[in-house]
Amino acid sequence: MPNPVSRFPKVAALAIGIASAIGFAPLGLWPVTLIAFALLMMLIRDAPSAGAAFARGWVFGVGHFALGLNWIAHAFDFQSAMPHWLGYVAVVALSLYLAVYPATAAWLAWRIAGSAGRGTVTLAFAAAWIATEYCRATFFTGFAWNLLGVIAVGTPAAAYSSWIGTYGLSGLFVLVAGLLWWLGAWARDAASGVRGRDPAHLAVVAASTLILVLLYLGAPANRSAAAPTAVREIGPAIRVVQPNLSLAEQRQSDADEGNIAILERLSGLPTPAPRLILWPEGAVPYYLDEESWARGRIARLLGPRDILMTGGSTLIYNKAGDLTAARNSVFALDAKGDIVARYDKTHLVPYGEYLPARPILSAIGLARLVESDVDFVPGEGSLTTTLPGFGKVGVQICYEIIFSGQVSNPADRPSFIFNPSIDAWFGAWGPPQHLAQARLRAVEEGLPVVRATTTGISAVIDADGKVLAALPLGKAGVITAPLPPAKPPTIFARYGNSIPLGLALLLAIAAIAPRF
Repeated sequence: MPNPVSRFPKVAALAIGIASAIGFAPLGLWPVTLIAFALLMMLIRDAPSAGAAFARGWVFGVGHFALGLNWIAHAFDFQSAMPHWLGYVAVVALSLYLAVYPATAAWLAWRIAGSAGRGTVTLAFAAAWIATEYCRATFFTGFAWNLLGVIAVGTPAAAYSSWIGTYGLSGLFVLVAGLLWWLGAWARDAASGVRGRDPAHLAVVAASTLILVLLYLGAPANRSAAAPTAVREIGPAIRVVQPNLSLAEQRQSDADEGNIAILERLSGLPTPAPRLILWPEGAVPYYLDEESWARGRIARLLGPRDILMTGGSTLIYNKAGDLTAARNSVFALDAKGDIVARYDKTHLVPYGEYLPARPILSAIGLARLVESDVDFVPGEGSLTTTLPGFGKVGVQICYEIIFSGQVSNPADRPSFIFNPSIDAWFGAWGPPQHLAQARLRAVEEGLPVVRATTTGISAVIDADGKVLAALPLGKAGVITAPLPPAKPPTIFARYGNSIPLGLALLLAIAAIAPRF
């Protein structure tokens, strides 16, 4: 007799996919996500063919991404060139594409395991999920938002990312979901007096039980691959400024003076001790590398040993002097008004910072979400920037922080990561999701992360992913705190995504091995 979920597999897959998304911020109901993945694996094993498994995984993905990425629709609220309702179409269209990745994971799991036992299917699906998540974060510039492992944020399990990264965490959560599936089936069979044999289920039970025991006892410390080195107990004073300026206020040129005045007021007065003042992405409407008067104005806020980092734009001209493009930049200024460091964003957002195939898409009425006739182009600088008096900082502008294994240079390790952002167009769900991903980067790398956003959520995050201080959405304010110390390089910081990809290979071998 078919189980209730398998009677209407596509309808069930859609409902399960929607439910799986509520494990992410802001709801954070991660047990529901694990149950949803257990049900998804049951649907995959019951599929009559690889094509049917692909279809079930695809429908699951549509529901999963449509709810989890609902905030993207709000980005169109700030775009006058296109109707706002198009934002909901964009969410569905993006979900239809992204669903290909869980569909491919389902197809691979079925091809490897077919209708084999639950343990074999679980091992195969865990391997396939790691691989396809990595592909989702890589293909077509990548979209790494809300990888499954992000549901660990706020739980002891997040500490495992210092060993195996976010993709590895995703695989472990699939194993735990497999344990739930096996336990549910065991309870059902025990109640009916049925006993089955599954040559791979013991591996799943052993691995998953170990995970659950470690979670109960407390996750491992964020250990280094080398001997610990001395770190500062108290870092320099940082002052994170959140002006609470909407996108509309930032775009009104006649409001520039008032906007800068808010940033100046919140930055405070110089103190005897050196300060590192951090403004959000795009905070300055002036072109700091061209307008010395603007640099001078900012310099008046600073004491002799202060540094101020702010988001802005760098214009690019051709040999004839015509404006051709721009870069999304972060400038570091000293008390003399000199630019002592600059970072240009390297991982840009399609449709947000540039319009792909602009001549074609603009001809049919499409435009960037942030209206402009000039597109941003990627920067070419180092991920690590040295600030006089403050050491090395890794800058990751907005979206860049979501890419696991790509946020710092192991050969030139910073002491912290600065993540300026404009989250005003992310709705209510986007900012807490963005914060959660930044917290996981801190754990993976063993580095504190400092976020300065225009409307929230700004935060100071220590190297264990704990939020030490934060400013909520929609509130102007400042965070004044010492910079948390960095930890020695984690195992993941040293070896990167070779670890979770190696784990995927081992899981695939374990799934195939019972056949031989």
